Amino acid sequence: MAYQEFGLIHIYCGNGKGKTTAALGLAVRAAGRGKKVRIARFLKTEDSGEVPVLRKILGIDVLPCEKNFGFTFQMDDEVRRKAALYHDRLFERAIRDIQDVDLLILDEVIGACVNGLVEKGKLEMFLDGKPEALEVVLTGRRPWKEIIGRADYVTEMEPLRHPFERGIGAREGIEY
Repeated sequence: MAYQEFGLIHIYCGNGKGKTTAALGLAVRAAGRGKKVRIARFLKTEDSGEVPVLRKILGIDVLPCEKNFGFTFQMDDEVRRKAALYHDRLFERAIRDIQDVDLLILDEVIGACVNGLVEKGKLEMFLDGKPEALEVVLTGRRPWKEIIGRADYVTEMEPLRHPFERGIGAREGIEY
């Protein structure tokens, strides 16, 4: 079996906590080894505890989340249209000049695709034509079979217990 330093595709999916946490842990590990990392965060805001710290790490580039459109299930047609335009542009920024990147993390891109904010086919075409040495991480719920078929790693996070079940909401520094 041939050794390949970089170039595989990861999916972190499922209903459990930890998808983004796993992806960002990989970003820190790669940067610690001198790799160049780019992170694009879909369906997110700037108000997440990891963002300011990641931006201080040499080798990690976190693209800004300039707009918040709310939850996808609450979007009307006009907001959904604006959100799709924004997320499509974010995807294009994420893959621009990609030959200078070792690890690309597309956090919640699966959810953006499933909800029609990024075209599934566009993501699939990118993965099919990505630079051979580019490592790519995709996160989100409900990945479709064609995207799973392109991945080398697929890790599903499934909750066995979660504080939300006891009425404990998202906590600063833990969930965001």
